[in-house]
Amino acid sequence: MEKIYNPKKVEKKWYEYWENNRLFHGEIDPKKKPYSIVIPPPNVTGNLHMGHALNNTIQDIIIRKKRMEGFATSWIPGTDHAGIATQNVVEKSLAKEGKTRHDLGREKFVERVWEWKEKYGDIIINQLKALGCSCDWDRQRFTMDEGYSKAVKEVFVRLYDDGLIYRDNYIINWCPKDLTALSDIEVEHHDIEGNFWYIKYPFKDGDGYVEVATTRPETMLGDTAVAVNPTDKRFKDMIGKTVILPLLNREIPIIADDFVDPEFGTGAVKVTPAHDPNDFEIGKRHDLEQINIFTPDAKINENGGPYSGMERIAGRKKVVEDLEKQDLLIKVERHMHSVGHCYRCDEVVEPRLSLQWFVKMKPLAKIGIETVRKGNVKFTPERWLKLYYDWMENIRDWVISRQIWWGHQIPVFYCDECDETVVAIETPKACERCGGAMHQDEDVLDTWFSSALWPFVTLGWPE
Repeated sequence: MEKIYNPKKVEKKWYEYWENNRLFHGEIDPKKKPYSIVIPPPNVTGNLHMGHALNNTIQDIIIRKKRMEGFATSWIPGTDHAGIATQNVVEKSLAKEGKTRHDLGREKFVERVWEWKEKYGDIIINQLKALGCSCDWDRQRFTMDEGYSKAVKEVFVRLYDDGLIYRDNYIINWCPKDLTALSDIEVEHHDIEGNFWYIKYPFKDGDGYVEVATTRPETMLGDTAVAVNPTDKRFKDMIGKTVILPLLNREIPIIADDFVDPEFGTGAVKVTPAHDPNDFEIGKRHDLEQINIFTPDAKINENGGPYSGMERIAGRKKVVEDLEKQDLLIKVERHMHSVGHCYRCDEVVEPRLSLQWFVKMKPLAKIGIETVRKGNVKFTPERWLKLYYDWMENIRDWVISRQIWWGHQIPVFYCDECDETVVAIETPKACERCGGAMHQDEDVLDTWFSSALWPFVTLGWPE
């Protein structure tokens, strides 16, 4: 017998014994109550951290207790493909070789990510085993394994057929670094000290101007109106008049909209439908033109006139400089405001009008609200109910398409010859309308579209 206890040697011996004898495997037993846990799948982006160790230790304690109490138990392990996060890690690895994903092309890049998954997915599983986790390893899953991918397509097609998935041009969160759309929960807001710039918008038909305050003067290049509240007496005689957009000299109207807060800024706001979600809604109500002034990587495009080609912050400085030269800048005030950043790369997110796929959330949220109100789901502590209701009652449609290569490619197919669009689980061989070849939508689904199915797919759905 060794004089010093060697935990590594002892633990390895006994874990191999447990695993070889399938002591953690569970089967349905009519004589026993079932008890299952689906492991929150760690991302295949590296090693586990202390948070994983704590979380999985708690799960292990629970499942072992239930196993000893005579339940038919199964603790289902697995890993998550983690779309943007994993693609970012692999792209950084490529950068060290002086390459980008575009040098490889989509097919070769996806192969590279699969290689990464095989390497780090195995490390994660071995780390769980080293922790002594009593997982049902026969049931191990991955959010992009064959059966899982089929389930994801099944859900997409069902939701589309039910009218809950649609494609449209809408304001979304856009990451100029990752060049992809982001959902609201993928945006982290930080309070940043910025400025309020007060700008003159001259009237077309004579002397005078309306004073507008903005935190983003560069976006005025995409303005298509100035809006005031219809009850604000200060602007009563201005509604319906035309002003000249500074710097670009474009004529834009002054409109009345209830959304405008008379107490905010000057009470008159610039309306940029292509670059602000609130302005987008105002624009729809008043049938305003939507002018996109940014390229995907946040440089000013041809719609920005003399500022075309400038990076957005450099463009801001030049716009302010020119406003001062033309005596159109009234004053500048320091102002703290909340700015959205990409949750993965920390780049400042750009509100962007873009053609994307969405899930209608209101009908789904209604079911969730009713379920909780009936008492079928209980919150502990109860104070979290308010947060839940606020979130569900004010939920917006979920943008589910991502402009990356790693993930579940959207199961939508377009005919190369006609305008036929097919949403299907299986890839069509040819267009049913004209016989032409078809190509699949290049976007992939938001990671959470597939991750949210984890409790269902790991337990056998839809089979």
